[in-house]
Amino acid sequence: MIEQVGQSIPRKEDHRLLTGQGTFGADAQFPRMLRARVVRSPVAHGRIAGIDTTAARALPGVVDVVTAADLPSDLRIPVRIKVQDIDLDDHLQPVLARTDVRYVGEPVAVVVAEDAYVAEDAAQLVVVDIDEENIIIDMDDALDQHTIADFHLGFGDVESAFTAAKHVVALDFSVGRHSAIPMETRALTVDYAAGTDSMEVYGATKVPVFNRRVLAGMLQMDESAIRMRAVDTGGAFGVRGEFYPEDFLVPWLARRLRRAVAWVEDRAEHFVAINHSREQRHHLEVAFDDEGIILGLRADVRHDNGAYVRTHGIIVPELTLAMLPGPYRVPAYDGRVRVVLTNKTPCGTYRAPGRFEGTAAREQLLDLAAATLGIGRVEIRRKNLLTSAELPHARAMSTLGTDIVLDSGDYVGLFDRALARVDELGWNDLRERGRAEGRRLGLGVCAFLEKSGLGPHETADVQITNTGRIRVHSGGTSLGQGIETVLAQIAADQFGVSADLVDVVNGDTLLQPYGAGSWASRSTVLSGNAVRGAGREVADRLRDLGSQMLESAPEDLEVADGVVRVRGTTTNAVSLAQVWQAAQPGSRWLRPDEPAGLAARHRFSVDHMTYPYGVHVGLVEVDPGTGGVTVLRYLIAYEVGRAVNPALVEGQLRGGMSQGLGGALLEQFRYDQSGQPQTTTFIDYLMPTASEVPVVEVVLREDAPATTNPIGARGAGEGGLTGTGAALASAVSDALGLTSMDALPMDPAFLVQALATAANGVERLASQVNHYEVVCE
Repeated sequence: MIEQVGQSIPRKEDHRLLTGQGTFGADAQFPRMLRARVVRSPVAHGRIAGIDTTAARALPGVVDVVTAADLPSDLRIPVRIKVQDIDLDDHLQPVLARTDVRYVGEPVAVVVAEDAYVAEDAAQLVVVDIDEENIIIDMDDALDQHTIADFHLGFGDVESAFTAAKHVVALDFSVGRHSAIPMETRALTVDYAAGTDSMEVYGATKVPVFNRRVLAGMLQMDESAIRMRAVDTGGAFGVRGEFYPEDFLVPWLARRLRRAVAWVEDRAEHFVAINHSREQRHHLEVAFDDEGIILGLRADVRHDNGAYVRTHGIIVPELTLAMLPGPYRVPAYDGRVRVVLTNKTPCGTYRAPGRFEGTAAREQLLDLAAATLGIGRVEIRRKNLLTSAELPHARAMSTLGTDIVLDSGDYVGLFDRALARVDELGWNDLRERGRAEGRRLGLGVCAFLEKSGLGPHETADVQITNTGRIRVHSGGTSLGQGIETVLAQIAADQFGVSADLVDVVNGDTLLQPYGAGSWASRSTVLSGNAVRGAGREVADRLRDLGSQMLESAPEDLEVADGVVRVRGTTTNAVSLAQVWQAAQPGSRWLRPDEPAGLAARHRFSVDHMTYPYGVHVGLVEVDPGTGGVTVLRYLIAYEVGRAVNPALVEGQLRGGMSQGLGGALLEQFRYDQSGQPQTTTFIDYLMPTASEVPVVEVVLREDAPATTNPIGARGAGEGGLTGTGAALASAVSDALGLTSMDALPMDPAFLVQALATAANGVERLASQVNHYEVVCE
């Protein structure tokens, strides 16, 4: 049997999804099931003077209306990822607002009815009386009184580096607020069994074991009485599957009413309720010697976290600082971040959190430095990239609780390979021909560093069934990334069979109660190696029992093609089903001191993350009349260490690029001066379609297997997005004849102004931040 790892086999998930047999959050149906509808604050900040539910309760079909007064006191959602030893308890979000509201969309009540239409009608009858108070929308207005965290990360002697510098280049750069917009909004269905005081929760994705632990604590129930059952998911991207107010409210209502309860978020709710992300302002300074070699880097970052701290705590700003030096040789670095609260939807992670923002800012700083020092954009990057001889490279910082040690790699080699491929494709010639025709074409490049494989551990069970099939119970969860296929390939190779003979179950807390979930590009590295370890233990068990059945030494046996056999023969063999039978209680092959069955549980642990890296190159055209940007060509070069399924890796990279394109050119949550969101439909919130996303050329490399795990894999879930904003900003500035850009998304009106200004010989413009950050009255 050909090794399954490394093959682009079709996804195991696709058959059920393409034939309509998938189970999504709203597909779970139960008799007498009730529907919930959340009542949300219509104002950005104020004191709750009263909530009148009389009319809603009187509507036929309404079963219950709940406010904070009905809940246990002071229920708040805890932080899942704690960093920096900063106390955030005073800033956690309540399940329902009791005395104040702090953003439009904050939950204040819940209506439960016999059907969804009655629930929605009743929710509109709930009268929430709020005495409005002053609001803060701009993060800089919050710095004095609403900074909840202020910390530094860094290494080396920064002051000496800047004192010795021959050149210092500074840049102010901002990234606009946006988030993931999955095809499927959030949905949760809870089936409650009154006789046993137990429940099954459908729709919890990403971190079901953590969510169960939190829910059990808040409900004061035993964890074993709660079964989280992950379902198919129409996209997650970091925002879906965290513990939100609804993740408590729906189970609590099911228990209170002793009936199944379902809640499905509509799109308008999603825009104001889901974790927002990205909104940061950077002031960066970089010190160079006479040769254009970086001596030191400073960063002062302001991060708008919205109205509350949610489950991610302040990990996004920490990641921004930790990853900001990127793949470059930076002898000295000081990064400071101030995290503030404003009257906007709270923030969390969105695919490549902190890295999309920091990469865009850093790479624009390098473009500006190249122009200032009279060095080419490619040259300034190449001469400052860490070389293979300098890896592994330790930076005296930590993030996500782990020290930063950049493992093996060849940053310069991949950079040159990407540029060579661009030359082969003729993109430089295409740019020059376009310019000769009077068109505004530009080519942009960026190098970036990612992180993946976050521990500390993950657990997997592997077992042989009575039919000889292999079954995997993984602590990872399926978010559309193809984890079922990848884990099946890894498991299959432990037994020398096709992945078709492997069944994978993810995210079921009854079957796998110790999983840490799928997030931070950890699934292949952590879950994959846990499956590998468990599979190897079961394979050893097969050889041990097979040696008794075949009267051969275990070392003379191999497990392949669905049998255990003596090496070099095809007839002296027993099937996996036969060995399973031999492992059952009462079997003559089972020794008294041996456990029955063919199963193993393996926990894989790591102390450090692994650091994938890559290069993005984009070719764009800017329309001088409208400021519209068309991405003509795009390339991603990426070092994945070991690609379990190359087609899935390429799909992840291409999909990530499309999301990055949205953040670079189109997507932004806007607010007016009263804190009212201005982007709550797809008419207002622009996203890229197939018309805007180009064919993405992928250069996938496996030249530097990770040294932190046996498979050698590096994560691939976020690298397609990480560098997109940076590369497109570089390309647009090249097209406009500017030294750099200073904000994402790149507003068309600003680009029209930039074209006019560039025609007058001005290389830089006043910031576009105020132009599109707040929609003024």
